Amino acid sequence: MHNHSHNHSNKRVKNLFLSIVLNTIITLTEFIGGLISGSLSLLSDAGHNFSDVVSLILGYVGEIFSRKKADYKHSFGFKRIKVFTALINAITLIVLGILIIIEGIHKIGHPSPITTGLMLIIGFIGLLGNLFSIVLLRSHKDENINMKAAYLHLFYDTLSSVIVIVSAVFIFFTRFYIFDIIASLIIAVMMLFSGYKIIKSTVHIFMTGVPENINMKEIVESIKKISDITNIHDLHIWSIDSEEVFLSAHIKVKNDSKSDDILKEINNMLKTKYHIEHTVLQIEKDEICENEEVLCEK
Repeated sequence: MHNHSHNHSNKRVKNLFLSIVLNTIITLTEFIGGLISGSLSLLSDAGHNFSDVVSLILGYVGEIFSRKKADYKHSFGFKRIKVFTALINAITLIVLGILIIIEGIHKIGHPSPITTGLMLIIGFIGLLGNLFSIVLLRSHKDENINMKAAYLHLFYDTLSSVIVIVSAVFIFFTRFYIFDIIASLIIAVMMLFSGYKIIKSTVHIFMTGVPENINMKEIVESIKKISDITNIHDLHIWSIDSEEVFLSAHIKVKNDSKSDDILKEINNMLKTKYHIEHTVLQIEKDEICENEEVLCEK
């Protein structure tokens, strides 16, 4: 099981590296092409692709450093680095989006001629490159928030490439150059949206919130159904890296119950039903704690 997980992690890192190389080439191509053709949407897409490169590099660094083992100073290891890199990725995405919007608004009254042929060719190059990168990372996108951030960068940039292509075709037939500015603003809004979603998720993890895929009330009811359990209180559920979920709780049981058997049953239920393997459970038979509420209010 450990070897399988390690091999899967190596594949994830390898695919990240390949995506970094590919998107660096795409970014340079779109940036140079945008300057030559005069297309703001192409430059916007180059900016988006640059954020992809930064995202992928940070994701790569996060995956490497998160492998460091726990020590006496860092008992959880360095797994939260992946969450931190995802947060940085989201912030860069939003900053680039805002800069593109400012530039787009500034150019609304002064649209400039565009070399649509070059814009179209480079748009197709960007689209093919992004599609290939998506194929590389698609199977890893739900493994952790770090990979999700990297994948979302690529997904939205693929949409951006489609918008650049449509914009080039539209401008070629209509000579309506302001559509290039409109296209760049659409790209920027997508960047802001994806950045906001990632920031929301990372902040939720840093605030030790209950993981979004976990129903806390359902877990409480599942624990209470176990024989000899009379109450559960001071329950906490959190994640350190969007992958591993931790749970701690005080479990009150009947005086004549077998504590070890109850612990085994709770842990087995949490593992099989909710995939929670890291637990700290305190079994109580007497009135040890004053607080009998499920959530700790102190």
